[in-house]
Amino acid sequence: MTNLDFSEKILSLLQDKKYAALQKYLETLEPADIAECMTDLLDDGELEERDLLRLFRLLPKELASDTFAEMDADLQEKLIGGFTDKELSEVLQDMFLDDTVDVIEEMPASVVKRILKAVDSDTRKSINQVLSYPEDSAGSIMTIEYVDLRPAMTVAEAFARIRETGVDKETIYICYIIGPTRKLLGLVSVRELLLAAPDTVLRDMMETNITAVSTLDDREDVANLFARYDYTALPVVDKENRLVGIVTVDDAIDVLQEEATEDIEKMAAITPSEHPYLRAKTLEIWKQRIPWLLLLMVSATFTGMIISGFEQALAAQAALIAFIPMLMDTGGNCGSQASVTVIRGMSLGEIELSDVLRVMWKEIRVSLMCGGVLGAVAFAKIMLIDGLLMGNPGITVPVAAVVCATLVCTVVLAKLVGCTLPMAAKKLGFDPAVMASPFITTIVDALSLLLYFQIASLLLGV
Repeated sequence: MTNLDFSEKILSLLQDKKYAALQKYLETLEPADIAECMTDLLDDGELEERDLLRLFRLLPKELASDTFAEMDADLQEKLIGGFTDKELSEVLQDMFLDDTVDVIEEMPASVVKRILKAVDSDTRKSINQVLSYPEDSAGSIMTIEYVDLRPAMTVAEAFARIRETGVDKETIYICYIIGPTRKLLGLVSVRELLLAAPDTVLRDMMETNITAVSTLDDREDVANLFARYDYTALPVVDKENRLVGIVTVDDAIDVLQEEATEDIEKMAAITPSEHPYLRAKTLEIWKQRIPWLLLLMVSATFTGMIISGFEQALAAQAALIAFIPMLMDTGGNCGSQASVTVIRGMSLGEIELSDVLRVMWKEIRVSLMCGGVLGAVAFAKIMLIDGLLMGNPGITVPVAAVVCATLVCTVVLAKLVGCTLPMAAKKLGFDPAVMASPFITTIVDALSLLLYFQIASLLLGV
């Protein structure tokens, strides 16, 4: 079944006031599906806010907390506004700490104050600890809810501690061995514990060659470790190698999704948005787009200046004008291909700054092959279609040669610009995604026109 089917079923049972049946039906759904159905029904106007609260109150306690964690910030704020203090406290009590922190980061100050008031002092202290880390750091996405064991414990004692404390932990499949000062010594999986003898000492079986990340490591780099090595959790340590938390795979996936979305928006010359498209206000979308459009429009002035500078040459060979759009579009497309490939490779850690010469050499070879094919096809197209079929008297072999030579040079130049600008941006400390399609297209447009007129002057004497 699709979410549309889920929504229709929920709405039908709610409208018929079959609350017992609705509650049983909700228990069969995943928290993420329930959250999405609530959002869709509210956005479509089929669910009023009072019905939203009634629907949420039908959820069992644990399912309610998991569903709340899956909701977007706007829906969470609406529910918090309708919660009693007791209801808010119960929902937060069953949520993992990192999910609670995520909620707090998206809420206005008045709501944050109410949330902090609803949790106990220990939880409030832990929340403030996580919030103190930089926004893009590993510390900001970690949770302190993990199972810690001691090296002198036996397997039997380890299982006793897991049973005692594991119910409130985000994951129990990986357990961390720490010393008296909480220094990370090793780790052990539940699978290894199950297969070991009960009297085996953890010191003798723990894995000591472990990958840990620092609280200040970039969260995108941490998330890429999950993708690269298929981790389910990673320990987070401070400068003294003391275990302060863990990052779990679900948070890593969220980071990768957010970073990919942000890169795509930057590559399209859009300021990254904090809200999904359908929930973003028109004014907000306008603010994200207009600065870049203004900047790119002004930067296109250089293109106009180049064309104006060669006005006399164009008047002498008017046939050249018709091919300007083709040259500029092809150059922009070639530059975009190279830049997107390099930016994605850098994001995944496949391309480093030290690889710049290798990247350039590869793009030169690719561009020569692409340019050769495009030039040959363009020459045939110009002579057959523009010259013979359309009967354009200005189309001659020298004119076609100028266009095709410029096309080959433009492809080579565009791909070099496209692959080097993102790497240069990273070297200077900028986000490589900013140097994607729009900026590269503007630069390549200007350079391709200069090439075009220089080659025309050389071959046609204009």
